Amino acid sequence: MMPLFLADKGEENIIQKVGGNPEMKKHLEDLGFVVGGSVTVVSTIAGNLIVKVKESRIAISQEMAGKIMI
Repeated sequence: MMPLFLADKGEENIIQKVGGNPEMKKHLEDLGFVVGGSVTVVSTIAGNLIVKVKESRIAISQEMAGKIMI
């Protein structure tokens, strides 16, 4: 298991765990980051990531990506 920000660009990964405080977990789950779901890193810009999750592209900070384990 590793944090999402270490994932290779373009590779589809399965979410193993979503961490953080309850508010952060709820926010990430509302965005579609749920255990068992797939996520793909589209690009990285200045440490922040653009990811594809549930047919949507979402920009998240490196801090948030560190809470998502793949």
